[in-house]
Amino acid sequence: MRRFFSRALLSAFLLAPAAALLAGCSPQAAATSASAAAAPELNWDELIPKSWDPTRRYRNISLEALRDNDPRAIQMLDEMRAVWDNAPVNVALDGTAAKLSGFVVPLDSTQDGIREFLLVPYFGACIHTPPPPANQIVHVIAAQAFKGLHAMDTVKVSGVLKAARYASADMGVSGYEIKSAAVERFVAARPN
Repeated sequence: MRRFFSRALLSAFLLAPAAALLAGCSPQAAATSASAAAAPELNWDELIPKSWDPTRRYRNISLEALRDNDPRAIQMLDEMRAVWDNAPVNVALDGTAAKLSGFVVPLDSTQDGIREFLLVPYFGACIHTPPPPANQIVHVIAAQAFKGLHAMDTVKVSGVLKAARYASADMGVSGYEIKSAAVERFVAARPN
């Protein structure tokens, strides 16, 4: 069982960025209005600097040759987590108005609703799977608490995207934040 878990965890570390890019939880349309109220809709892959490749270091390693209790495998997992937690952000987006759709990972919950959460690109991130890289997690502080919001609900968040690290002890490290965010439920467009 431990052997499967470690390989599954290792696979999640290597495959989650691709899953994030292919998840499609964000519409492709970008707003064309120049006003701040009509901020462009970002795709999750835009948050990743084009030059960042977290898998480059591990391409020539035969994962099948490593046993779960092998100190090299344990060290590799620790190194990969550190790389992901320190993932670089796209500095060109720092301070820009943006909209981003994704899944909610609550950080607080009161009778008034959820005001602070992590926005992630794919279902289960930070809860059922290891956290994605920091450049795929946005720390959101809504302008007001949102009632009826639950873990893994889909939302669209609008506001000023800032490059800022936030570390949640349980949920992961974010590379971006949106404070005073407008939050609305995400509703997928129906095909014609």
